[in-house]
Amino acid sequence: QVQLVESGGGLVQVGGSLRLSCAASERTFSSYVMGWFRQAPGKEREFVAAFNTNGGSTYFTDSVRGRFTISRDNAKNTLYLQMNSLKPDDTAVYYCATRRWSGERIWYYSSIATYDYWGQGTQVTDSS
Repeated sequence: QVQLVESGGGLVQVGGSLRLSCAASERTFSSYVMGWFRQAPGKEREFVAAFNTNGGSTYFTDSVRGRFTISRDNAKNTLYLQMNSLKPDDTAVYYCATRRWSGERIWYYSSIATYDYWGQGTQVTDSS
């Protein structure tokens, strides 16, 4: 059982930056895929980004590509989502998820259904 804990959410102005963290309870940085999803009020949960620890490939949804990046700290079992040039539409609860990599290309992991473990979420809100 993998436990994930997100942190780093908060109020941010349009155009600002925020870094979210996802701390894992065990070493998921070997042959795991980690994903970021978000859910805005009244909307369905949607894919944001995925990171394959087996090789480091990444995949971002079109609306955040070029503004968001992913990094990791292996010593802390932590994945980061750096969000820059934030827009009002980025306001949402952000969730971290993970599962073992099963050999598919990274874009396969843009589906909510592919993930086995989820964090509790962290709120990102436009303060403008």
